[in-house]
Amino acid sequence: NEVVKTLTIISTIFIPLTFISGVYGMNFDIMPELRYKYGYYIVLTVMASLAMFMLACFKRKRWF
Repeated sequence: NEVVKTLTIISTIFIPLTFISGVYGMNFDIMPELRYKYGYYIVLTVMASLAMFMLACFKRKRWF
């Protein structure tokens, strides 16, 4: 059960990050963030913040 729990936590963290990187990996011209000078860094910061937030929630619930 511990192995399945660990794999679930890891996949829960990486699935939203994979979705965000998949959306930004597509070749769109309409996305407003692409025209900002720091758009790439903003997206990376959002992704890192999301991962940290999820890790903090899991640690608070003592799942990890």
